[in-house]
Amino acid sequence: MNPTLEIFSQGEEIVTGQTVDTNAAWLSQEAIHCGFTVTRHTAVGDKLTDLINLLLDISERADCCICTGGLGPTSDDLTAEAVAQAFNRPLKFDAIAFEQIKAFFVRRNRVMPEVNRKQAMLPETATRIDNAWGTAPGFSLKHQRCWFVFLPGVPSEMKPLFLDYVKPDLLTRFTLQLPQLVTLKTIGLGESAIQELIKDIQIPFDVQLGFRAGTEDVQTKLLFPFDYPSAALTALVSEFSQSLGDYVFAIDGLGEVTDDLAFEVDKLMTVKNHTLALVETVSHGLLAAKCVGYDWLVKASYEQGVIQSAQAMGSAELLDTAKGLARDVQEKTGVTSVLVQLYSGGKEALRDKDQSINVLSVLLVGNRFYETNHTIVGSLNRKQNQAALLTLDLLRRYLQGKAI
Repeated sequence: MNPTLEIFSQGEEIVTGQTVDTNAAWLSQEAIHCGFTVTRHTAVGDKLTDLINLLLDISERADCCICTGGLGPTSDDLTAEAVAQAFNRPLKFDAIAFEQIKAFFVRRNRVMPEVNRKQAMLPETATRIDNAWGTAPGFSLKHQRCWFVFLPGVPSEMKPLFLDYVKPDLLTRFTLQLPQLVTLKTIGLGESAIQELIKDIQIPFDVQLGFRAGTEDVQTKLLFPFDYPSAALTALVSEFSQSLGDYVFAIDGLGEVTDDLAFEVDKLMTVKNHTLALVETVSHGLLAAKCVGYDWLVKASYEQGVIQSAQAMGSAELLDTAKGLARDVQEKTGVTSVLVQLYSGGKEALRDKDQSINVLSVLLVGNRFYETNHTIVGSLNRKQNQAALLTLDLLRRYLQGKAI
């Protein structure tokens, strides 16, 4: 069985909801990919007794614990003191840590406040983790069965410290069997719709199914044991892919490098030597921004005049307008393909989260047209992002030879 690991987040701002604990989510994913079994997330405010009690509890039940936060210079930063009292390891002044803290301020031409000296006080026998990104050194130690790692709560400091120092140490300190994670990335389906499509698939007891709904896609995750048979893994992934159908735009974890929808489109546009001109309305330049830096995007425009006239059009008139615009752009630019995005519903519906708009996407490749219609509801930002993604997905479906 893989070693167990807990995430322990410290800070009043976390338990009161003033700060979203993104550290715990990020660390959990990293730990799972290393081969740990993550058993708990715990958050505690700035109360010394609560911190001490939790540290003692964790030391008896977990093989490893990663704690973030509470390493700052102010009076509410209590992690080091809690460790000292919980594990009977008095705080000792670390001269090397102190010099590193002073150097941090010197590089910025600032005078170090006296309170920062506190950050050089580390529990006795703890191993210092040097912090090149801030003033708070991390540290690690073992108590009872548990190996503890304490890191600053600032993500820009915590992440590089974990990746550069902590992760390599954990991989040598523990016997870890890395699981196999396969992720099916879809566009145009919500989690409930995905669940309905895959409900009849028999998932083996040792395979974990999970979902992640983001702004760019919805991911269906299959976590396999490290020694799961290759043929059985391939067969199960294939069954999921067939059930989700043409909504799948990429599968991560099978050896091919994947990323977001624009990345997948880029690979296909490059292979097929296509060029593209883009006209968008709802997304107001957001679609072009998703494709920025790709050589095949020759021209992108936001057509204010078209928006004003298209809002009151019927579906047939809207389609004719989009096709005429696509032909005109193709003639002027000489590109092999044109994407045009129009919508109906009016400005009021666009801004009202409770009203829907209808988005028409038209793709012209050579002399042939392809089109999709989508009804989108939600905030203005959501409508813009969904319109951008669904329009780009029309191009993806064409390039992959999927149903349109």
